Amino acid sequence: MQTPESDEEFISGINVTPLVDVVLVLLVILMVTATTLASQGIPVDLPRSSTGENTSVLLAITLDAKGGTFLDAHPVSDAALRSQVRAARARDPQLRSMIAADGNVHHRRVVAIVDLLRQEGVTRFALNVQPQEAHVR
Repeated sequence: MQTPESDEEFISGINVTPLVDVVLVLLVILMVTATTLASQGIPVDLPRSSTGENTSVLLAITLDAKGGTFLDAHPVSDAALRSQVRAARARDPQLRSMIAADGNVHHRRVVAIVDLLRQEGVTRFALNVQPQEAHVR
């Protein structure tokens, strides 16, 4: 407060540093929970890997243990998957995809999905894994 005897001026500026700190913390929380919620749409038992990385994805393909195929958490047939990948690739030539396959899915099914993506021109894809602690040597 300003007293009548002081010649100091009121502090008229707003300190935005705490606001920026809070917004950045909320952004980090949002990013972590969004990727967790997106990957938990279809229950799959992902293989574990100590070298997994985070990546941004435009198409999320999930193969569950019962043989179902899902595109962005919606069930699709192979023909529908092919047409939707083709349409998405037409919108974005640098399309990226993430394949999350249950550990009990046959290898040939995963290879068939990779082949389908490559036939439609999607060469940037990753396999989703469950992170585990890296072993120290």
